[in-house]
Amino acid sequence: MKVLVTGGTGMVGSHFMNSYKNEGAEVYGIARNSASSRMAAVQDQSIIRCDILERDRLMQIFMDIRPEVVIHMAAQAFNGDSWNSEYVTHSTNYQGTLNVLYCARALRDSGVDVKVLLACSSAEYGNITPEDCPLVEDRLLTPWTPYGVSKAGVEMLGRQYQLNFNMNIFLPRMFIHVGTGHPPATAIQNFARQLALIKKGILKPEIHVGNLTSARDFIDVRDGVAAMRLLLEKGNPGEPVNICNNKAYKISEILDMLVEISGTNAEVISDPALFRVADEPLLLGDNSKIVAMGYERRYTMYQTLEDVFADWMERC
Repeated sequence: MKVLVTGGTGMVGSHFMNSYKNEGAEVYGIARNSASSRMAAVQDQSIIRCDILERDRLMQIFMDIRPEVVIHMAAQAFNGDSWNSEYVTHSTNYQGTLNVLYCARALRDSGVDVKVLLACSSAEYGNITPEDCPLVEDRLLTPWTPYGVSKAGVEMLGRQYQLNFNMNIFLPRMFIHVGTGHPPATAIQNFARQLALIKKGILKPEIHVGNLTSARDFIDVRDGVAAMRLLLEKGNPGEPVNICNNKAYKISEILDMLVEISGTNAEVISDPALFRVADEPLLLGDNSKIVAMGYERRYTMYQTLEDVFADWMERC
């Protein structure tokens, strides 16, 4: 089997690539020339340099490789950052996805029965209250961040291509995935990085935080990839499916676990710059659909955080 992963050097994309490689599949990844992995001393020969906004180049890659599975993870993937990079968020996420679908359709028309998985997001649910949770897939989407709006567009594009062209398009609504190799652009990664620097004596024992009262349904990236592969195998094209654990943790709980794991005694300092314009008090998903396909959680939150902290101790 041939597999093509856009965003192949990102956290989720790289885990997808490793998952398929471990089973003997022929796997290729796409990454921008600006991706940090281009600085590696030994380049990964399975990574092809291409921006998904370059449709002609993307088409050439699709037709040369002729993948049977396309995992589309390339995106401006940070909800908080989307306020400061609104245009990049919409163009990368919406136009980039349109290019991927256009190329996949051409591939299908050439005789390849391709499956396409699009990275959709829980941010599409948008302006919700705790009483709305756990969130079910048929709930009206009311996104209220540029990122959430862009991902709602991604999902609608996938649905349109599935309906109009009878393509195998799969739509995982990904809740917050946590794992190694991620930049410090999310609360968990930012906390772990600061604590690793404190542990090494590089920073004084102060950890700067934003809103600690919100709660989120986190999922280990290894569990998330396993769930999305189940969706590809057993799911219905065009049907959104939550990828989550149906359990929420307060950000304060996450911080307490990371402090315990790090063995530090840092003073917690509230930083207004780390607060978001829009921040739902609770984001909790109903995972009944993916559980019915056979999903079982393998990693506890504590195990995930142990791995993330160890990763930052190596990276700092």
